[in-house]
Amino acid sequence: MMGALRLLAPIAWRNLWRNARRTAITLIVVAVGLWSVLVLAALMQAWAISSRDASLNLLTGSGQIHAVGYLDDPTVDSRMPAPSAALTAVLDAPPISIWTSRLRVPAVIQSEYKTLPVTLTGVVPANEKQLSTLPDQLVGGRYVSGPDDDTVVLGRHLAERLKTRIGKRVILMAQSADGTLAQRSFDVVGLYAGSTTAEDEFVFTGISAGQQMLGVSDAISEISFSLPDDTTLPDTIDALQAAAPDLDVRSWKDLSPLAALMNDFMDAFVGVWLWIMFVLMAIGIVTTQLMAVFERVREFGLLQALGMRPRLILLQVALESAMLVGIGVVVGLVASVATIAAFSGGIDLTAFAAGMDYFGAARVIYPSLTVAQYVENSVLVWILGILVALWPARRASKANPAAAMSVGT
Repeated sequence: MMGALRLLAPIAWRNLWRNARRTAITLIVVAVGLWSVLVLAALMQAWAISSRDASLNLLTGSGQIHAVGYLDDPTVDSRMPAPSAALTAVLDAPPISIWTSRLRVPAVIQSEYKTLPVTLTGVVPANEKQLSTLPDQLVGGRYVSGPDDDTVVLGRHLAERLKTRIGKRVILMAQSADGTLAQRSFDVVGLYAGSTTAEDEFVFTGISAGQQMLGVSDAISEISFSLPDDTTLPDTIDALQAAAPDLDVRSWKDLSPLAALMNDFMDAFVGVWLWIMFVLMAIGIVTTQLMAVFERVREFGLLQALGMRPRLILLQVALESAMLVGIGVVVGLVASVATIAAFSGGIDLTAFAAGMDYFGAARVIYPSLTVAQYVENSVLVWILGILVALWPARRASKANPAAAMSVGT
């Protein structure tokens, strides 16, 4: 077999260039097809990761723990106690990298000019800065300095709607633990930037200051945690549920279904596009290879008349196809690597900011693929291309020597 390959490989290579135009067309079809698959995969993956990270890095984290019923009725009545020793032990152990407690309740904020609904969020700043991106997105002033800090940080857009600014005072009103209306004035010490939805919704203060305002002692609304690797998330959820069976433990996929759906949709879309491009490539490969086979009927007949076995003719045509598709794959791979590398600094989609906010994605996405993704897609296209080319090769091996020699005479 190896001897046959060494004999036929040079012949197959020379045969590729007997019709340079046809070969070039096939190369272009394969290269453009693979290039489109890889570049689209990088863009869709970047979009999906952006959507997921925008949700996770806002406040969600890899997962959250609440009192049963809080997600349906996120009020102060659905609070839970501070984490038990058993739950704390799991939260402090790997693979959880960071966790934090929060007090999060619906509230009303009032400035000198306007009253708007918001979500009052009491935080532990030291932990929050490791789990959420919002503390690092300040556009003015400072973030909450500690759990006891009784100042507030507002979203930039919310401040504009309230016609307030840093240094001004606002009044926050929310239901207290005893069912009465709790209200308190806070100094505005910082403004943060994010999606318009986040800027309008979340008002941050120290968790102890919020607990004191609502009269809930050390009770909290939620615990958010983060993992460095999503593959460990199912086991972590199981461990947390075992440590706190009376609480509601959920992953980010349950808390942010749109981000999870976007992630799955992008993977499915890339898969569909791969098969669409493969069908188009297959049509091009089969058409050109069949043309080549029909043009060489006399040649194949002569080879069989001289004693060449049909399986060697099959091998020769298959080698030609493997080389042809292989060159196209290499060209497409190089072109896609160059294209994706050109956008490694990110693609700014600020012009589509409203749409990006709606889908929960960042305004700059960073297309990239791993080496494994490049190799897997390229090898898949190459193998499928060879399999498609086996039909013309089989037609060539079935040529009747006597009938083939009489063609054109």
